[in-house]
Amino acid sequence: MEMEKDLNTVKESPKLLGMFTSPGLQFERIKQNPKIWVPLIIISIIYAIGMTLMALSMDAETLVGSELPEDQAEIILVVTKVIFAITGIFAPIITILISSAIHLIIAKIANSAVSFKQLFSMNTYIMIIGAVGLIINMAVRYVIGGSSEIYITSLAGFLNLDKAGVLSSVEVFGIWGVILTALGLHKTAQFSKGLAWTIAIAFFLIGMGFGLVGTLFQGAPKL
Repeated sequence: MEMEKDLNTVKESPKLLGMFTSPGLQFERIKQNPKIWVPLIIISIIYAIGMTLMALSMDAETLVGSELPEDQAEIILVVTKVIFAITGIFAPIITILISSAIHLIIAKIANSAVSFKQLFSMNTYIMIIGAVGLIINMAVRYVIGGSSEIYITSLAGFLNLDKAGVLSSVEVFGIWGVILTALGLHKTAQFSKGLAWTIAIAFFLIGMGFGLVGTLFQGAPKL
């Protein structure tokens, strides 16, 4: 009887909402029973909605300035909104694919037996945190206005800065994702805690580096 109970536990599928309440348990389930397609579709839909809200919060003047005639600016704005919605569908898939490939390379070096499917499933479930963060931030921006590039849950948003910069990378849902990545690599991929945290923090710092490069290209203040 006890053996049957254990087998049922092993076969139990991970749950997206469980990533908010019991992530450790979900990572154990992902290790035993990795799921991809349904959570990936759900996350892609959420991202598409979030990116659409981001596009809706834009206006023609903010996007292209006042140099172009109004009719041309409106056309560009419409095209941009469509591109944003499409990007929302494919961006999480590409991000998960790249992250999982890098994690698999590290796993091979570290002699971990984790499979690509397990890593892909793990990163898919972790992505729900960023998806919810995107929806919340873009919904608020759509209502109150302001730059959609700056999350209200970021340090830049807290300081009410006008332009995105490095401080916009220091964000609640982003840090939450770093913590879950470290936990997932330890629980699902069986990495040591030290290696798991090193990889998670390294990914976070690389993201901040891209934010700094973007700031410099935009001519924004170095923060």
